[in-house]
Amino acid sequence: MANLIEWLKKPFQPVEPLQAGIYQYQSPPENPLNYRLHLRVEEGGNSGLLIINASTVLHLNQTATEYVYHIVNQTEQEEAIKTIQSRYQVKREQIEEDFVELQNQIENFILTPDLDPVTFLDIERHVPYSDEISAPYRLDCALTYTVSDGTDLDNAPEKRVDRELSTQEWKTVLDKAWQAGIPHVIFTGGEPTLRDDLVELLEYAENTGQVTGLLTDGLKLKDSTYLKELLDAGLDHTMVILQPTKEESWESLTSFSYWSEIMDEDIFVTAHLTITEENQDKIEEIVQRLGATGIQALSLSAASSELASALQAAQGLAYQQDLELVWDIPVPYSSNNPISIELEASEEEEKVSGIAKGWLYVEPDGDVLPSQGINEILGNMLSDGWDAIWQKAGEYRSNSL
Repeated sequence: MANLIEWLKKPFQPVEPLQAGIYQYQSPPENPLNYRLHLRVEEGGNSGLLIINASTVLHLNQTATEYVYHIVNQTEQEEAIKTIQSRYQVKREQIEEDFVELQNQIENFILTPDLDPVTFLDIERHVPYSDEISAPYRLDCALTYTVSDGTDLDNAPEKRVDRELSTQEWKTVLDKAWQAGIPHVIFTGGEPTLRDDLVELLEYAENTGQVTGLLTDGLKLKDSTYLKELLDAGLDHTMVILQPTKEESWESLTSFSYWSEIMDEDIFVTAHLTITEENQDKIEEIVQRLGATGIQALSLSAASSELASALQAAQGLAYQQDLELVWDIPVPYSSNNPISIELEASEEEEKVSGIAKGWLYVEPDGDVLPSQGINEILGNMLSDGWDAIWQKAGEYRSNSL
């Protein structure tokens, strides 16, 4: 372990760097770990990002990037060792030891997603999103601002856009995101399941190599045929905006659990609960019922700052139900979520620091915002080049500090 730590810390040798780009590996269906790796080699090739299951991010120097490059590309170990030995003044035995140890460490991250990679590798801790990167880790794509029947239209920003991108235009956005090195896309809205082409876009992103997520009110997911289509298309994770008073909303959560067992699908399901004046006295009952649905995680917000104590209580209840707390996935516009309040001040700081860097948000017409609800246009994914959009994002971050 000590050798690996020193290896990750030490400066890279002056050799020709790898070509910048994004490389990915999806484990085969028969692999019980069921994981996906994305390696983004930054411009200049002297650093890289390893993104494990679209969640754990490791910042790598040039030497570490090259080791991971061979792991992601499934290079035969003997060939990888010979290649690295020809480029670096390192003994073969040391390369072999480091190579095997790194493979084991990656497997540990896959098996234990809650590990903090900085702490686990004993590397000096840094503030999340503080490193310079060439593209965000995730793109949130609002396919539509149309909402389901019964949703308060005053809280849906339909008037912000004059049109919605066509299916082909959204595919162009996905291509541009992949070329920029963005491995993770989340389809949101409005209500994305109201788009007839959602399954097609999921399949397209999956075939491209991207990890896909879905944020939905869940009402359409009670249709098991439609839900199966989403899972067959390669959907990796979803967040259901729970409406506790609607049984259809609960049915969507239990449907995910049922189909994931029937199809042996490894889909990560999160519920989002907005605490309101009306439901704050029923939080214990709601969280306990959520724990019984089989979901893995819970996202929490509140309708006003006066409900902060109820948020803290909900946090404790979630831990009792072994629910992971999710804080960095956006919440669609809805009548129950006008203001998002995080559980702890430190988590709020991390969320803010990821805006316009850890993620960007694309409106239904292709305009890019720093994050959902921040109505400052950084460019358009169809009409502007990626470098210009990313530069605007950097200017926004600088002006927001």
